[in-house]
Order: sequence, then structure tokens, then C-alpha cells
Amino acid sequence: MADHLEASVTLPSDPASVSAARSYVVGTLAEWGLPSDTDVADTVRLIVSELATNAVQHTFGQSPTFTVDIALYRDEHLRIGVTDSHPRFPKRLPAAVQQDNGRGMVIIRWLTAECGGRLRVRPTREGGKTVSIELPWTLRREHLTTAAQQEPLGPV
Repeated sequence: MADHLEASVTLPSDPASVSAARSYVVGTLAEWGLPSDTDVADTVRLIVSELATNAVQHTFGQSPTFTVDIALYRDEHLRIGVTDSHPRFPKRLPAAVQQDNGRGMVIIRWLTAECGGRLRVRPTREGGKTVSIELPWTLRREHLTTAAQQEPLGPV
């Protein structure tokens, strides 16, 4: 595998773009060797859904587009970032407000930590922000090894 792989897509800040972002990331990772029917792919799918949903819902129409960046470094670290042009950083809402929504960042943080990764929020030079996660790519190898051990070797 290459030492460094990158992919990026810019989408309109529209609810339909959440599905497009999810499909783009899972498709790209499948090209890079992560089968789309794994637990890791499901986790990434949920994280991307939450990141993209936040970019659409919480920019209050002030970010006409958002960009999804994917990078794989030395076949060891996967980074997925969503950048929008709204300057406000995500905030954790009080528990009473979180009844129907407001849990996206909590979900992202928890899923990322479960995979041994980390969540970062950084400002962009243009005044927006990038919310990104970094995960160990070794999860892919561990899953494939476990799956291979579980598959039957043939008729018995």
C-alpha cells in the first residue's frame, strides 16, 4: 500500500449530502482495503453520519458546503475530517436539551475512543472549523484476522 493516501469531496450543506458523505467514505475505504461489511466500517459510517449531520444542521445556513477529507498515513492511521465555514465550535448541550438532539459529538467521541482513536476540533484559516477523528488503521487488520479465523475451511 502507498505511504500516504488522500481523498476529498465537497458537498452542499443539505440533508441529502449526509448519505452521500457516508457512501463516499465507505466506498473510498473499501478501495483502500477495508471491506464495507465489517464492524469497523459500520463504526466509521456512523461517525461520518454524525459529522456530516452536524455540518448540515448546526451551521445555520452560514456554510453553503462542507468538505469531507480522508487520509491514510503509512497504513497505520486513518483520519477523517469534516470542514465547514461556520466559525462556531461544537458545544455539548445541557442534559435537558439533549432529549431529542445534541448528542452527535458525544456519540462521535465515544465511538472514536472505543476504537482507540481521538477527536479534534480545529479552526481553519478561512474562519471555519474542521472536526476530525483519527483511528488506528490496524483495526482493519485485526478484524480481517478475526474474520478469517471464524470462517469455515470447507465441508467437514
